[in-house]
Amino acid sequence: MPSASALSVAAPAVAYRPDPLGHDFEQLVLPQPHDYEGRVQAVLVRYRREPPQPAGRAVLYVHGFNDYFFQREMAVEYTRHGCRFFALDLRKYGRALLPHQRPNNVRDLTEYFADLDAALAQLRAEGYADVVLSGHSTGGLITALYAAQRPEAGLTALVLNSPFLELRQPWLRRHVAVPLAVAVGARWPDLPLPAGLPDTYGQSLHRAYRGCWDYDLAWKPNHVFRVNAGWLRAIRRGQAQVRRGLGLPLPVLVLHAERSAGGSSWHPDFQRADIVLNVAHIKALAPRLGSQVTVQAIPGAVHDVFLSAPEVRASAYEQVFQWLAEVVK
Repeated sequence: MPSASALSVAAPAVAYRPDPLGHDFEQLVLPQPHDYEGRVQAVLVRYRREPPQPAGRAVLYVHGFNDYFFQREMAVEYTRHGCRFFALDLRKYGRALLPHQRPNNVRDLTEYFADLDAALAQLRAEGYADVVLSGHSTGGLITALYAAQRPEAGLTALVLNSPFLELRQPWLRRHVAVPLAVAVGARWPDLPLPAGLPDTYGQSLHRAYRGCWDYDLAWKPNHVFRVNAGWLRAIRRGQAQVRRGLGLPLPVLVLHAERSAGGSSWHPDFQRADIVLNVAHIKALAPRLGSQVTVQAIPGAVHDVFLSAPEVRASAYEQVFQWLAEVVK
């Protein structure tokens, strides 16, 4: 485990380069040691504009499953409220995905800790000692585990957006089929499994279908990337840690949709509810994250709260910045 000094050491003197999001964004490749698939990298994205009154505070955002960072509005909002904005595309996702890799292929969620270590070292080298870590869905699970196992990272606060704390599966599948697949994953981690997510969530988001967002469908496809038994084992082991309690000492904000919805055929309700996770699981498990957890439902929100309708996003951002003003001095 890296020491506190290892996390704060100056990052390599390398230059940012232009990012596909446009001239207000730039990216920095963070090379990592090779793994079981070969070469590995993560990619740090930086919003070039600085807050009106820089205060040495930054936010590092981590995306979810079948995802990458593309939310320009999020960068603008954090910057307007006094935080320098960074986002991280984890290994085997989005900008960081290499031709020889299987998307989101992982055998233990701690594999992502090296990506977060490198990103935070870069933020420290740029002068940001006060860092808020934020994660969505699977990124919410990963960042919560990271904060628990890396207290030396010195994080200021944790903002989680619909964290993936439990599977949304029927009881029988969750308690019989999933444990079997998890056991298989210990021996045969590359065994492919269906991801089990319908394409309706992607349809509800992308402007080419029924949504209003523009993003790269090669990096965030409607028919999500397949997963393997090793990935499922990694997720379930991480979720088991949450169920046992993480004991986080830092302030944690958990945002989620007010309700869940589902169904095999399209319904307009899919743009006003979480159709990926069961929000009852989030509400039940969020208090196990630590001693300073605030749980907030956002009426009308979808799974990624910050991809909801404009008025819903505005309410969610208001909740975030009001909370940060109260808990972070």
